[in-house]
Amino acid sequence: MVKTASTMKKLGTPAHDFKLMNIDGRLVGLPDFDDKPALLVIFMCNHCPFVKHVADGLTKLANDYMPKGVAIVGINSNDAAGYPQDSPEQMIHEAEQRGYPFPYLYDETQEVAKTYGAACTPDFFLYDKSRKLVYRGQLDASRPGNNVPVTGSDLRAALDAVLASRPAPDRQIPSIGCNIKWKTGNEPEYFNAAGVNEG
Repeated sequence: MVKTASTMKKLGTPAHDFKLMNIDGRLVGLPDFDDKPALLVIFMCNHCPFVKHVADGLTKLANDYMPKGVAIVGINSNDAAGYPQDSPEQMIHEAEQRGYPFPYLYDETQEVAKTYGAACTPDFFLYDKSRKLVYRGQLDASRPGNNVPVTGSDLRAALDAVLASRPAPDRQIPSIGCNIKWKTGNEPEYFNAAGVNEG
């Protein structure tokens, strides 16, 4: 299991538009959330042990914050041909098993992951009402095997700040997870520059 860190994209970067298929067959895009005070984009998948470790915590976080108006989308950009556990069909089962209340979208071309600068699963990008990036980093300090409980404390603090129209915390620690499973020859420059191996 090779650990890969978030690229920690520059704060203030605008959210990129997308239109991706949800597990229910609907196309979901950025404009669908125009009326929401905050948008959380989570790059995730089904099989990664780092995602599995926090999956129930993601459901709890979503159930706590979506009623407050936060828009949340999960995006799976993994190469399903090489990793069939991350196929759209398996995404349906995973979302049902975990009780994800948010759209779970499939980024087949991997272009959305590239434009967002996503590198690992899970990778979190939080945008304010004007859709400027205010937080990118870890959910919390919990990792598989470190016996730290999954609380979502870091991301929750950022969400609370955005909802209260306060600046997000200055201290933002990169998320750690498995690298996104890029299709051969489709790896972004930041992936190659990092010299990350398959995990």
